[in-house]
This record gives sequence, structure tokens and C-alpha cells, in this order.
Amino acid sequence: MTNNGLVDGSWELTLTITDLQVEKTLRVKGDLHVGGVMLKLVESLDMAVDWSDHGLWWPDKNLWLSRTRSTLDQYGVQADARLWFTPMHKSLRVMLPDLQVRDMLVNFSTNVFSDVIRICKELGIRHPEELSLARKMDMESLKRNQGVSATRRTQIPGMTSSPNGHTPLNNSYDSGTLGSPYRNTSTPQGTLMRNSGRAGTPGSPFGTLGGNSPNYSFNANGTLSPGSAHSLSFDGAIESTVASSPFVTAREAWNYLHRPRSIAEKARLNAAWLDSSRSLMEQGIVENELVLLRFKFFNFYDLNPKYDRARINQIYEQAKWSLISEEIDCTEEQMMMFAALQLQVQQQSQVPQPDVDGTGNQSEDEIDAALTDLQVSLEGSSMSAAGDITRTPELHGYLRFFKPKKFAFKSFKRYFFVFRDTQLSMFRSHDDKDSGEALVKVNLKGCEVKSDVNVSSQKFNIKLFVPENDGMMEMWLRVETEEQYSRWMAAFRLASKGRTMADSSYDSEVKSIQAFLTMQHPTSAPVLNPSDVNFQAENYIAARFMRKLKTGKSASQRILEAHANVQDMTLVDAKLSYIRAWQTLPEYGLTYFIIKLKSSKKEDLLAVAQNRMVRMDLQSGDVLRTWRYQNMKAWSVNWEIKQVQVSFEGEGEDIAFQCLTADCKVVHEYIGGYIFLSMRSGDRNQSLNEELFHKLTGGWI
Repeated sequence: MTNNGLVDGSWELTLTITDLQVEKTLRVKGDLHVGGVMLKLVESLDMAVDWSDHGLWWPDKNLWLSRTRSTLDQYGVQADARLWFTPMHKSLRVMLPDLQVRDMLVNFSTNVFSDVIRICKELGIRHPEELSLARKMDMESLKRNQGVSATRRTQIPGMTSSPNGHTPLNNSYDSGTLGSPYRNTSTPQGTLMRNSGRAGTPGSPFGTLGGNSPNYSFNANGTLSPGSAHSLSFDGAIESTVASSPFVTAREAWNYLHRPRSIAEKARLNAAWLDSSRSLMEQGIVENELVLLRFKFFNFYDLNPKYDRARINQIYEQAKWSLISEEIDCTEEQMMMFAALQLQVQQQSQVPQPDVDGTGNQSEDEIDAALTDLQVSLEGSSMSAAGDITRTPELHGYLRFFKPKKFAFKSFKRYFFVFRDTQLSMFRSHDDKDSGEALVKVNLKGCEVKSDVNVSSQKFNIKLFVPENDGMMEMWLRVETEEQYSRWMAAFRLASKGRTMADSSYDSEVKSIQAFLTMQHPTSAPVLNPSDVNFQAENYIAARFMRKLKTGKSASQRILEAHANVQDMTLVDAKLSYIRAWQTLPEYGLTYFIIKLKSSKKEDLLAVAQNRMVRMDLQSGDVLRTWRYQNMKAWSVNWEIKQVQVSFEGEGEDIAFQCLTADCKVVHEYIGGYIFLSMRSGDRNQSLNEELFHKLTGGWI
């Protein structure tokens, strides 16, 4: 365009107002800032509408123009660009761990981590840094790998959005799931649907450009009709809270959950996690789409019954479905114990519960409770473990030892063992302790500890995987009694983390293991009369145990007998006991990925946990190598070749690998996320450092 015969450098920019489905053309210059573009657009519309929640979205670049002071030139916007003027807050269907579905207004322009913080605040769940959002995967996705691409993904393949921001061309779900984003379809009976309306914000016709989002109100409008899983009932709706979940049968749950058939499918499940550093819109999430809110990091901080009823319930629900769906394995005895605890939760949810304080006891004066907590923390429990603070605690006694070898029969031999600090020594007999050289001497710091226990047959085995230069040495120990097992197992668990029996947590670890074993004790007869309890065993135990228990004593009878051990627990106690027992399982807290190490042709299994990474054999699941985060120096991502690089202390300890079952950012975020969670202090008033989280999980050097 010319001005008095001179070219002024302006050009026409096409914008689509998605609310109105109208295109507008503005004449702009490259030095015009984004806020100025939006202001100019709003003035041209001349409508008395609050546009404060709107922003500019660039579909071709998959990018929000969120920096309102940046110019079009700085963003690279030219005359061929097509921008959308669209609401930043859009409706999203969020499925909680207990399978409730809530319709919520979520900011599609901010990163997922910020969205999760706001969602958890709305739901009353503390410590949102432990959760994240994931896509709903279909069965076909579990059959193929989705990792390693040449460049960083900018949009989900097969997903194209229209100007209204919610029309996917290919957004298929498996049969029986929530289907099209345009309608509310099948959800579990009794599951609460929350319908959220966006409330306008009073003020000027435009409001703040790119500032803080306005406050919105969320209104619960109804529940699913008990008579139909496909119709909403708005009259006389029954309010269901996040702290008390509606009952969902296993048959209904399989519409939304997967039952992985192999360890490879368990690994592929983790491809669903969204990138916490990017917005929903940038990751192809469309308006009204179903996403899953799940606990991603298994490092639960300050789990307090006084403040965390909602959080405890949702952790319990996620643990329950992970066991029933066989995402985490357990023994038959353990499965009956978990089913018994679940039955107790169902029984207690129907009766009034006593108020509890922060320690799980009935309410008392808060000052007295605080003083009690302070006294316990100062005194610790190390005195009972050590007996004398001047003497280093020690365990010794005769145990049976077996070192697995290929093509060898299991043969446990009796030896005398001494455990001191983190060092385990084996002698032929007690007399050789002082006079002879130890047959085996290993440091258990950084080892893997697994249990192989059957209480009814009095089998108490401990499996140790000890790091060596060329891999892991496997050792099996067999003890005779529950008391002996509890003390040695607690000591080994602490040693694996670099702590000794002098640590204040030793006694509590012993008691936790003993309580776990007590709940598995067989009982002679159930307390509840089977004829008075109407429940289906398939809603309480995994399918493989149902198939196994078709002969002999029925699954229902076994559950009722196990229930006698937990019949006196309150609702919160039963949920906490379920969570604690879940945390003792060998597979707890392990997130799997199939990887290929640099310069290797073989695929391996990588398990990421809260304090370590474990390389495992993909076929057998045997532990091959363990790397502790405490020995880690740096971790980053080479985005050009999608390779995760991790450096450890010690020569030759650096590793680099590509992830075959998920984007490499998912693996990197798990590592950085656990590092972030380990940095939380004991101060309950500490603020959540979002900047540090993104610095540790972002993947940039």
C-alpha cells in the first residue's frame, strides 16, 4: 500500500474468529505487536462482547502467539499466514483415576503442567506435581511402537483441526469408549458427569490482552441415570465427590482401561502421556476430547488423612485398577488380601466414619498433635533398632543361600550371614565369623531387592540383584520366620537406598512389612456370611485368578476369609493399607519403556522408578543393570535423532538410547520429574516451583 505515493510496508493478514465462524482481513505491518493485532481486530468487529479469553493461534505452525508484546516479524508471521482468534479456555472431558468423568474448562494455551495444577485445585487434590494428563489409547496403539521419529513431533499424525478448534478428521476410539467429541456417550453407571459453562468476565469489550485468565464457575448438572449408561439425568442427581467414588464394575471399566497381555504392552501404555511443557492445542488435543488424569510419579509426599481424603481415594482407585487389570503383577495370596481390603472399603463407605487428624487417629487438639509429631521426628526410632547409639546396628544369623545358575536345580545351602551398615557377608558357620575369611562380601547400596513370599506355605525368600562391573549378580536368601524376614527385608530395602539400620525409618519399615504379612494370614472361617454379602468376585480380583480358582474353593469364599483379617479397619485405614501394600509389590513404581542402546542392535526394557533406572531383559524381565539418580551428573535429549543421553559418575558410565515405545520426551520427563520430587522439603508451606520443574524435565541442555 502507498501513502502519498510511498510504499508503507503494510500487508493484509487474514484472521478467523472461531466463535463467529467469520474471516476478517486486517492491514498490518511487521512491527505491529500481537496485542495490537488483537485490539485492532476487536475494534473492527464493533461488538459488545468480552474477548479477554481469546488469543491468536497459528494452525500451520501449531503455535500460540502468546507473547503479546512480540511483533509479527519476531514470530515470522507474513502475508500468507492464516491465524485464528479463538478462546483459550475450552471444554475438556477429564477422566479421574476412579473413572469419574468431569467436563471442565481448561486453558488450551498454557502448558499441561499448569493445566494439571488448576484441575487438581478445582478437584481438591493436593500435590498436583505427582499427576499428569494422558491420551485415551485404543487397542491398535498397544500393538505397535510409537517412539523414535526424526524430528520433534508438532502434531499428532492423522489429527487435523478445523477453525472451530474441535473437529478432528481422524479421532477414532476403540469400541465402547467415549467416541465422538460432539456428544456425551457411554460412561460407567453411577459416574458423575460435570457440565461446565463458561462465565463471562465483566469489564471492557476487550479486557486484558494475554494476561491472567478470568475466573470461571463450574456447575455440577447431574449424574448418569442408573437405568441407562447412555442418558443423563438432571433431576434429583446424586452428588459424587472425588473423595468417595461411585462403584464401577470391572465389565464397565474395561471400556476405558487396558489389560496389557505382555510387558511390551505395558511399555506401550506410556506413549499416551502428554508433554508437560507444551499446551494441549500444540499436542493435537481438541475441544471436548477425553483425556485421563492419572498419578504419573509414584513418589507420594505427605499423604495425610486430614487433608488428603480426595488424594488418598484417587491413589487407592488407581492402585486398585492397576491390579485388577494386571498392569502390576502380584501373587494369588496378595490378590486375595487386596480384594479383602477393597471389600472392606465398600463396606465402610456405607457407614459414617470418625473424624481423623493428620496421623489417622480420632481428632485431638492440633497443638498436642503437632508436639507429638515433633517428638517422634526428634527421637526417631533408631534407638530401638540400634539399642545403643554408640554401636552400629547389626543383623546376623543362619540363612539359606542360593545363587541361580542356568540349567541348575534350586538348592539352598545353610550359611551364617552378617549384615552391618550396607555390607552383607557370608560365612560357612558362626565360628568362621571371627577367624575365617568371608565366602561372599557384597555392598548392597544400589541393589535391587525383590520378595518371593507365600505366607500359607511359610516360604520367605528374598532376591538380591547386586551391581557388578559386567552387570548384576543375583542372590537368593531364604529365612525361616516372619519376624526374621521382616527385619532382614527392611534392612536390605534401606541398604539399597544407601541407608543403614540406624536410620529412623527402620522400625517403621519392619512394622509395615509385618502388617503386610499379617493381612495375608489364612483364616478358618469368614466373619461375613456369604449369603448376606452380594458381590461378584470378578470386580475384586484379576481375571487370571478367576480362571485359576474355577476349581476348589471359590474366589468369593477366599475373599471373605481374607476379609476377616481387615474387618476392623476404618474406611481411610483400609485405603491407606491398600496403598501401602501396593507399594511393597516388586513392580510398584516401575514405568516401562522399550529402548535400544546406542551401538546396540538388541532391544532392552528400561524401567524408570523414583530413585533409579533399571535395564532389564525384554523377554525374561531379569535385571541387567541399575543406575541410581544419586550418581547421575546430567541428562538431556538430542532432538535431531531423538536420543536420551544420561551421564553418571565414574568412567564409562554414560549411556545413550532411543525409545521405541514412546516419544523420548516422556522418558526424559520421568527422570527429571523424579529428581524434582526428591527435592521437596518437609515444609508444608513450600510453594510449587514450576520454573524448576520445566528446567529439569524440558530436555534442553
